[in-house]
Parts: sequence; C-alpha cells; structure tokens
Amino acid sequence: MSKYLNPYTDFGFKKLFGEEANKDLLTDFLNQILPAHHQIAELHFKNPEQLPDIPLERKAIFDIHCTSTQGEQFIVEMQKAKMNFFKDRSVYYATFPIREQAKKGDWLFKLAPVYFIAILDFEYDEQEEQRKFRRDIALRDQDGDLFFDKLHFKFLQMPLFNKTEAELETRFDQWIYFLKNLESFDHIPAILNEQIFQKAFHTAELANLNQEQYHQYEKNLLDYMSAKAVVLTAWEEGKAEGKAEGLAEGLAAGEQRAKLETAQKMRELGFSEAQITTLTGLAAGSF
Repeated sequence: MSKYLNPYTDFGFKKLFGEEANKDLLTDFLNQILPAHHQIAELHFKNPEQLPDIPLERKAIFDIHCTSTQGEQFIVEMQKAKMNFFKDRSVYYATFPIREQAKKGDWLFKLAPVYFIAILDFEYDEQEEQRKFRRDIALRDQDGDLFFDKLHFKFLQMPLFNKTEAELETRFDQWIYFLKNLESFDHIPAILNEQIFQKAFHTAELANLNQEQYHQYEKNLLDYMSAKAVVLTAWEEGKAEGKAEGLAEGLAAGEQRAKLETAQKMRELGFSEAQITTLTGLAAGSF
C-alpha cells in the first residue's frame, strides 16, 4: 500500500487541513491563493454544517469552513467526482456565510469577504479550448474592472496541473504538486524538504494513523475509488448511448465494472485479497 494517504479522500483532506493541530498547513496553503490584502494571520474553524433558515431549504455541508481573525470567511472544498451544476452548487454554498453575517437590530449590510475555494479531481470545462487549471472569479463590470471585492471563487482543476518537480516556480506550485502526487511519493522530494511540508508529510504518513483511523481511511479510499470508477463508467456508457436513458443505464450497468476497476486499483495499492473482498463485496478470485 502507499506510504502516504490520498488527499482527495474526505479523511485525507480533513486530516491534512481540517484539524486544529494543522491550521498552519491550511493557512500556508490558502495564503498562496489569496491576494496580499487578504492574507491570513490566524484561522478559526467553524461548524462545517450550515443549517438553513427555512426547514424546506437544503442544508450545506462543507469540507472545511473557517474564518480569519480579520473576519474573512473561507469555504474549502475537495470534490472528487464530476457532478452536474457544480458552479451553481458553488454559488449556493457561498450564500450561507454571507447570510449568517446578517445582524439583528441596526445593521447597514456591511459584509466580510467570502472565498469559496474548490480543489477538483476532475475537469468541469467541457470544451477543451476553455480549460484552465486555475480560475479566479470575482464580480467585475463590463470593462473588466473589479466591482465588488468581497465575493471570490477559486477553482483548481487538478488534472490540468502537469508541472514536473523541475518546473515548480512558486510555493503555490509546490502545494499543488504535493497534493496531486502525495499518494505516489515514497520519500520527501528535495524541493519539498522544508519545515511546512515536512509536517504535511508526517501528518499524511499512514504509519502514524491509529488502527481506527486506518480503517476509516481504508473505507474512505474505497468510497473514493468507487465514486471515480462509477462516474467514469457511466459517463462513457451514457455518452455512447447519446441520450439520458443511456446515462441511467450506464450507471446501473457500470456498477459491476466499477467494482472490478476499484478492486484492480486496490490490488495495485497493495490491499490484500481479503481486504478487497470485504470492502467491495466481490467474490474471491473474481478480480
């Protein structure tokens, strides 16, 4: 099995960036994305579950929701599988930290800045010529001038980041290289051999997990691989059918193939046959 955890899993992402002891990792990462006037000195985690004002509304559950001592609010999402209306979902999620700023009594609608930062393990741009690894979005007018500096969206399409170790130029490059390749590392690369990344590698080392954490991560990793395999299978089969019914059929027909692909990936990662059969439900010798 890999030496380090997969940061695209819920467990891995929150282990690295969502624990009180690792706030410095999250702060350092976010400061590479944020403008100079919104740099973070210190972070405070907030409840990641946002309850709606009206019972019929859908609630939002964020991967990480935090605020700086200056008042800026940050939603940080790791999205592992492609979904419809992801941009719409991002805008919807950003409304929660905006609305919670409403104060009772006298309030002049002054808002603190809100950042929605999405790390995507897929490409959401359908047209190849529109694809960009990084998208920084703010409200601008017809001339491209910044109209409102308190609502920002930052999308990182990780499959589009292809820099090698020799091509890394900035601390931001280092963080993206770390996240994209963490699971495949067997040692700390020279370019990442500094204090902040040493701590990140130590946090991500599977040998440092207790038995309960390891089993939780194991299950999380299976969920991640299954979700990726199911979506890929359904997408390809639905695309071949060329109609909505084809996509639905692809989802159903692709389940078994997705399990087999997941089992193969788990075998490559070093899982035992017993672990694979337990976690996937496949019969021994069928993969």
